[in-house]
Amino acid sequence: MASLSLNAVIGPLLKATLLTLLILIPSNVAWVQNRPQVVVTLPILQDFAQVIGQERIEVKNLLTGLESEHTYTPKPTDILAVKQAQLLLQVGLGLENWVDSLVKNASNDRLLIVTTSEGIPLIKDVSNRVQEDTDDSRHSHSLGNPHIWLDPVNATTMVRHIMDGLLKIDPLGKEVYLKNFSEYIKKLDRLEKEGKKKVSALKDRRIITHHAAWPYFARRFGFIIEGNLINQVGSEPSAKALTSLTRKIQMKGIKVIASEPQLNPKLPQMVAQETGAKVVVLTPLPGAIPGTETYLSMIEYNLNQLVEALRE
Repeated sequence: MASLSLNAVIGPLLKATLLTLLILIPSNVAWVQNRPQVVVTLPILQDFAQVIGQERIEVKNLLTGLESEHTYTPKPTDILAVKQAQLLLQVGLGLENWVDSLVKNASNDRLLIVTTSEGIPLIKDVSNRVQEDTDDSRHSHSLGNPHIWLDPVNATTMVRHIMDGLLKIDPLGKEVYLKNFSEYIKKLDRLEKEGKKKVSALKDRRIITHHAAWPYFARRFGFIIEGNLINQVGSEPSAKALTSLTRKIQMKGIKVIASEPQLNPKLPQMVAQETGAKVVVLTPLPGAIPGTETYLSMIEYNLNQLVEALRE
């Protein structure tokens, strides 16, 4: 009798539980499928968006990190991604000069475009003094250097813009977005302070960079950029400019040349052989080098590479 009584109780409960699950599962699957679609132009924006949105959003990145953001050519799949998206994130400042035509071809009236550089104080692009009379210098970014994200303080502003964009397309996620933003900016602040401490111990902070991607990074952490090998991605320095820069490296005893995996390594290697300087490969975009898959790990990697090379 006790057994029959127990079955009589469990049976209806089990049925009720199964019925509840059957009701909830389709709703949950539909929410996942219909979560906000976000397209980003650069891996750095993908990382920022995923930090703030996490599982609540779907992020599509157009670049892998191995291409140059300056010369990228959108693919047909990129047009489709933008057509389906609710939010597009870009840096702006003329960095992704291919975005306007991409958005036009996608014909997406509901698309919200967020330019993450808005409100950030810019560093004016200044070419090497030995190169300022060459044709290359006329192609610098007129709005200011666009590589703003390499300064964690600027990254905080960029992440805030991304959060604001997500709130507009998904106001129900406000609590999640605000919580993730608050936690992340603490990590950015800690990254900045620890990085400054590492660099402050160096006696020599002078470097040559492959191209002008690093002024915000250098200013924030205390490095001194003595010149760039090239002024514009896709161009080559004149023989006169290269000779002058090589002589400068030798006369001043500059020990480090910072190259990038997105650019041809032959030029920095050639200058290093000529001058005795050491080539250190840094990346301005996450994922291009193992161990740099996130913004935080990328900045830490770049800092450690430079500090180690300059300490020698």
